[in-house]
Amino acid sequence: MSSDQTKSAALTTALAFHYQALIGLDKCFSMQEGQSIWFEKDGDVSLVGDDDSTSQIEVKNYASSLTDHHENLWNTLKNWLDSEFKHEKYSSLVLHTTQPFGEKTRLKIWNTETPQNRMMILNDIYGERTSDEIEDENPKKIVKLQKQVMDSDPDKLLEVVTKITLFTEADDVDTLRKKTLTKPVGIPRNNHERYFQGLVGFVYDQSNKKSWEIKQAEFVAKCEELTAIFCKKEFTFPPFSGYEASSVEVEQHQEKLFVKKINDIEHHPVIPDAIGNWIELQNSLFEELDEYPLYAEKTKSYQERIIKRFKLNYSTAQLELKDELKDSKILYNKTISDLPLQLGNDTPPIEYKNGLIHDAMDDEERDLKWRVES
Repeated sequence: MSSDQTKSAALTTALAFHYQALIGLDKCFSMQEGQSIWFEKDGDVSLVGDDDSTSQIEVKNYASSLTDHHENLWNTLKNWLDSEFKHEKYSSLVLHTTQPFGEKTRLKIWNTETPQNRMMILNDIYGERTSDEIEDENPKKIVKLQKQVMDSDPDKLLEVVTKITLFTEADDVDTLRKKTLTKPVGIPRNNHERYFQGLVGFVYDQSNKKSWEIKQAEFVAKCEELTAIFCKKEFTFPPFSGYEASSVEVEQHQEKLFVKKINDIEHHPVIPDAIGNWIELQNSLFEELDEYPLYAEKTKSYQERIIKRFKLNYSTAQLELKDELKDSKILYNKTISDLPLQLGNDTPPIEYKNGLIHDAMDDEERDLKWRVES
């Protein structure tokens, strides 16, 4: 197998899993108090809670039609009949697929039929198999799946069949994204993408080595948080998390002027934080927030204010100079830990203020430095 095929296969798997995550995100909006969305608990997506409104959803993103003999149907049935799957925990079982029904499929009437009629549909489909196909030592995969399903305990099969809903022609990735972007109320259009990314990031962040659960209360809180950040018509700062640069990023930015100036005073432990603050500032300046022109303008004027304060503190450090290296580090620590100056009625994030200091240090024309010299 070529490397291109390997990469393509990995990408296909990743995209399929991302689609599953977006389906889970979509279901989060319909959660009731006390409910949770789980990924890979008993299958693809599970809605669980204290009441009887629980469902297990198998997610399929396929372009081909859902026909009588399509593997998606029969493989899903096999999974729900597996001894390790406890269907009793769920009030409904949903095959959620982007596929349309095939033109001649008997499955079109599935959702409106009684459990007994659904059993008849399966029996009719399986009845099309010849004895040679069924008894073949190496049967086709679909024949093997159908045989496993139809040879299972009839009572259990009836119980499972009773709960099944076939949800076809489901939204694709692009439609799911657009659908999610209709949820926020009062958020300017230019901020919709940031809101969407915040929700997707939240969904992925809930995973760990033991489980992947989205709790209703925590999801609601995240929606409220993102709405508060992005809905304001007045100027607001983008979020700053206090990002610490990785070892790779530290290595990548060693030649930046502001990093050299920190190395010049041998204050090496602070470099990851300094680079992290600088990266966060640069990222915020490249993002197209709704109020970006105002943000850029206010950032420029605010930087001038903190530079004036720095120059005054630098002058004071010169007057009190005793130990050049030590006093330079003290100046750095004081400057970085100083509370941000007010900007109108807001107090900017301290990482924003520090990012602007490092940005100014990176400007050769400003001729700023940390080393205190008499």
